[in-house]
Amino acid sequence: MSDAIAAGVGPIALAVLSAFLVALGVVRASIAYAHRRGMFDQPGQRRSHTIPTPRGGGIGIVIAALLTMPICLLQPSSFWPLHLTVMLLFATAMIALIGWWDDHNSLPVLPRFGVQLLAVALFSLALVGGPLSWLWLPLWIVGGTWSVNLHNFMDGIDGLLAQQGMYVACGLAVLAGCTGQLALAGTAACVAAACLGFWYYNRSPARIFMGDVGSGAIGLLLFALTAMLWRLHWPLVWPALILSSAFVTDASLTLLTRMLAGRRWYAAHREHLYQWIVRRGHTHAASSAWYLGWNLLVAAPLAWLAFEKPGMGLLACIVTYAIAAVVWACAKRRLIKRDRYKVRHVHT
Repeated sequence: MSDAIAAGVGPIALAVLSAFLVALGVVRASIAYAHRRGMFDQPGQRRSHTIPTPRGGGIGIVIAALLTMPICLLQPSSFWPLHLTVMLLFATAMIALIGWWDDHNSLPVLPRFGVQLLAVALFSLALVGGPLSWLWLPLWIVGGTWSVNLHNFMDGIDGLLAQQGMYVACGLAVLAGCTGQLALAGTAACVAAACLGFWYYNRSPARIFMGDVGSGAIGLLLFALTAMLWRLHWPLVWPALILSSAFVTDASLTLLTRMLAGRRWYAAHREHLYQWIVRRGHTHAASSAWYLGWNLLVAAPLAWLAFEKPGMGLLACIVTYAIAAVVWACAKRRLIKRDRYKVRHVHT
């Protein structure tokens, strides 16, 4: 380990600890703020909770990440230029602010989508300004915008999104650390620590929900960290994508089936797999455990295989998503079938 890298370990470790403590404190304060402002998610037919719960706690994740990520990215040994760090912070703040506004007063779809698209485009422009070809820019804009929205879609039960944020960010930190990129590893660890600070209050039974301010920001940050790994060494994109397979599969296939069925795909619903698990009588914690089991038993080993054998990275990624699609379809079909049987049994 070089002297420059060794000197950066202490500040980065302090940044990670600070991310956890800042998130913990800000989320605690946001609970009181939500009560004062009357910011509650009410139970309903298209929601998975049964009591009014304050929202907007994701602001703790955002503030913690914005304060601590620069400590890591601006280390003397860091690979990352100042303009990319600034644009990452700016894009995160843009996504968070439009989400914070929406948490207070519901906004139409187009203004929110426009801000998301602009934020992702600005970060992507900063990213491809280096060795990456400009031909990748449209792909990153589409992928980043989808990441922002899919993580918003998957924020529907206690603890699930925070758990996923911790898992994926930790995995990305390991990938970056194994390639000697301490600055990026520390940045990802700060995101994971911030998610942990929020999860403490969001675990079942949740004392506060994340809100759009947090879900969109997490989607942007996980996309950005994945994209930065690609810029470091493009084969790293395959294990990074494998880490996100649970959420990408559930959100993408649910959206696709709703569109093919002619439903209003953008409207609130309870058709994601995690929502069906809860609808069948399982707890929020049990539903989250399903996703954690996939992450630890399937995604993590295959991601490590893709990292250790770069030549097999694409194949491992394809296999992961193929298995995920089959598991998703079989599990959802069984849950729906049991629900229909229950309805018929009740009526008879």
